[in-house]
Amino acid sequence: MTAAAPADGAAVAPSSGPVAGRPEINWTMLLLGFAGMVVGQFMAILDIQIVAASLPQIQAGVGASADEISWIQTAYLIPEVVMIPLSGFLSRLWGTQRLFLASCAGFVLMSVATGLSSSIDTMILFRAIQGFVGGAMIPTVFAVAFTAFPPERRVTASVVMGLIVTLAPTVGPTLGGHLTEWLSWRWLFFINVGPGLIVLFLVGRYGAFDKGDPSLAKGFDWWGLALMATFLMSMQFVLEEGAKNDWFEDNLILMLTVVAAVAGPVFVWRSLTYRQPIVELRAFGNRNFLVGVIMTFIVGFALFGGTFLLPLFLGRVLQYSSSEVGTTMVVSGLAMFATGPFAGRLVRKLDARVLMFGGFMMCAWGMWEARLVTDDWGFWNFASVQAFRGVGVMMAMIASQQVTMATLPPQMVKNASGLVNLSRNVGGAFGLAILNTSLTSNTALHMAELTSAIGQGDQAMRGMLAGMAQRFSGSIDPAASALKAVYGMLQKQATTMAFGDAFALLAVMCAGAAFVTLLAQPVRAPTGAPPSDAH
Repeated sequence: MTAAAPADGAAVAPSSGPVAGRPEINWTMLLLGFAGMVVGQFMAILDIQIVAASLPQIQAGVGASADEISWIQTAYLIPEVVMIPLSGFLSRLWGTQRLFLASCAGFVLMSVATGLSSSIDTMILFRAIQGFVGGAMIPTVFAVAFTAFPPERRVTASVVMGLIVTLAPTVGPTLGGHLTEWLSWRWLFFINVGPGLIVLFLVGRYGAFDKGDPSLAKGFDWWGLALMATFLMSMQFVLEEGAKNDWFEDNLILMLTVVAAVAGPVFVWRSLTYRQPIVELRAFGNRNFLVGVIMTFIVGFALFGGTFLLPLFLGRVLQYSSSEVGTTMVVSGLAMFATGPFAGRLVRKLDARVLMFGGFMMCAWGMWEARLVTDDWGFWNFASVQAFRGVGVMMAMIASQQVTMATLPPQMVKNASGLVNLSRNVGGAFGLAILNTSLTSNTALHMAELTSAIGQGDQAMRGMLAGMAQRFSGSIDPAASALKAVYGMLQKQATTMAFGDAFALLAVMCAGAAFVTLLAQPVRAPTGAPPSDAH
């Protein structure tokens, strides 16, 4: 009896017994080992967003400037995008279990070091190492789900992964906000210790899914690694910092854009011509994989974009506290959690393209509804927006996993899982960059429109200014105070309108993605196929 299914995923359910000389799966070891990996994946994805609602408290705690504090997130994301595709090669070299244990141990140690940091410089350093080592825990779970489980059980594994991938960034601000209020911001990082120890035990005891191949270390593609790191880190930096630095007006952003534009194609050439590339790009020759990666990119855009926009609006416009933001955001998480089991059943009965189309359209409807947002909106106004988005993203996520991975040969799965997860993260980075730029430019545009609509002799405005000046009669300069108050009102209105435009942009992107799904070939999850039908 073995710890896991063979690499080709051709194991059978326990009730079937051994077939054609293949050993029966030890389901206890498989499920406990996979559960440990899922918890680790949840921690790694959660840590991207857990600090989002608590940046002001961290800034005060380490004495950082407004520009420096944003690096708490950026420093985590930039190294992570290098490890995600690299993890496929490392998993084949060392084996899934060793890679995951090393990744989890490093992640926990760096979490503690980050929480103990007393300066912004050391915090950024430890946060960067945390993102790099923790990045391996994300794609390896996908590879195990599509190699260790038999075909008829992969949908269930996909549902679990879909819940983790969508819930973690959604509940991140909620959990982070409450932790900061109840304990302190340092517990945003210390909280990883308990689950991390559980992961180390479960994966160390039950996670022997495969064995590594040490011979892969011979002829390691160091040039390919250097090119990939240069390309991905430059691109991620440009996407993360471009909006706040006015894009190509900044010399560093312009230089790194050129570096990424050169390193990217050279890395692709190297990967396609080197005998043992660290990232196998030939999976893109599979039509469904290509369409699935595009869909995953859009899922990342919708998932991280929506998770970015709503908390920002609640804090910037409505002045919500961290815990109030978390309470409002919980609807999206609940919708995703409730949808997972139903989406798993539907993907077994329907063509996955139908589910992807419906999911993206539901997400588009929710975001389109939010284009009418005003500063009077409250919890229940956002509830339906989040419900549609949550249900839609979950359906699209689970279906896109089936489309992407179902038709790949087993030997490509490990590398492909890294590419899929990379596409989701890069989609999120593109989404945040585009939405940030949209908010900045549209706020200025709407502000200009609002001020130009007020004429010099506008009697209503004159009356408002006179009334406000009377209210501020106790100040040093009542007229100036009145003008400042009116400017603040106009700025708030312009910002609200810009958020409406950003939600509309997100809706259009999701609707466009819905129609791209029709380019994929029909895919239906197996419900009880024999081993030979795995692919």
